[in-house]
Amino acid sequence: MDSLKRKLESFLVFLLIERFKYFRHLRNKPFKMLDVGCGNRWPSETKKFFPHCEYHGLDKKIFSPTDEDFKVMNKFFNKDLEEDSLEDIPDKHYDIVIMTHVIEHIKKGLEVLDRICKKVKPGGYIYIEFPDLKSFNLPSMKGTLHFCDDETHVRCYIPQEIINILLDNNFKIIFSRTRRNKYRILLMPLLIIYRYIRGELNAGDFWDLTGFAYQILAQKKIKR
Repeated sequence: MDSLKRKLESFLVFLLIERFKYFRHLRNKPFKMLDVGCGNRWPSETKKFFPHCEYHGLDKKIFSPTDEDFKVMNKFFNKDLEEDSLEDIPDKHYDIVIMTHVIEHIKKGLEVLDRICKKVKPGGYIYIEFPDLKSFNLPSMKGTLHFCDDETHVRCYIPQEIINILLDNNFKIIFSRTRRNKYRILLMPLLIIYRYIRGELNAGDFWDLTGFAYQILAQKKIKR
């Protein structure tokens, strides 16, 4: 029974969490991941569902960390993306680089992305997520539904300029689109009731329905 429960939990997580679901094929395989902006308990959550992953976190300051987060990280790079060199992070090293809701917090986002692209190995992937332009037309809500709800958002980026950086770094764009997780939308009524009862309702529960976020997945080409 416990085994069935764990399998069901894993299945739901892979469907509902964007940064996980595109890499389900690596569930039981070893790979190297660089998580740019590794707060919100992502180290422990990632290692839970990718137990063979070599997880490297990169952040200026980890938001809401736990002891488990520091325990499971294989390496942590304490970096200010706009000020610090990334030379000690190996180039062409990572199978997956995750950069979700980071670029909008930095003014030199395109320069930073260009440097981060160098860290992906040929054949590896980069997943980027950031607020969509339409977020400027959404109402304000706790947890950020309107771009300006978060005072640490300093710059709005459009997909075309991010895609051009990826193309310059020899990536193939797999998709570029507004994030609309159909499973989260279908389960939204139950999720909202659950969150409301627990007093945890926030804007993130409405991101997929409103189209708050934009996502890009790209794979670095293998030169022949």
